[in-house]
Amino acid sequence: MDAARKDASERAQEMQRGWYGEPLGVLFRRLIDELGLNQARLAAVLGISAPMLSQLMSGQRAKIGNPAVVQRVQSLQELAAEVNVGGVSAAEAAARMDEIRKTSGGAVLNTTQSTHSSGATTVRRVVREIQSLLRSVSAAGDIMDAADQLAPTHPELAEFLRVYGAGRTADAVAHYERHQN
Repeated sequence: MDAARKDASERAQEMQRGWYGEPLGVLFRRLIDELGLNQARLAAVLGISAPMLSQLMSGQRAKIGNPAVVQRVQSLQELAAEVNVGGVSAAEAAARMDEIRKTSGGAVLNTTQSTHSSGATTVRRVVREIQSLLRSVSAAGDIMDAADQLAPTHPELAEFLRVYGAGRTADAVAHYERHQN
């Protein structure tokens, strides 16, 4: 790889770190390992082409442009966490990955994605969808800058941006629950 392409790749991976918390190559390799996938299967579950996955992993592309794909990545991360603690069997994980693959991201708060079979809305899912949308349009640092600018005149909006745009999911869930009651 020539020096210019290597520099561009490193810049893209640094942007990924700001947007997704880590370079996508690291994130995707972990999902592959934890869920027992190969790259082709991961690409299929995410709903992107294998070459696109490769470009994201190598830093040839910096950003996932489709919010639905970002939502699928987050769903796979949640699934991998459940697998790691032994809460989900390999067969259950495979079935859940098929469900994740079938989700469309047409609406930001797609109720078919946001409900369990009981019909109860999952607060965590709604929060992750809000986070995904905000993070798909701007980097965490830019969201924090916008929040700082809004804080003097619109403190509630500033708090919303900080919590959902750059904060931890657990904090966003608590914020959501406080403001829905």
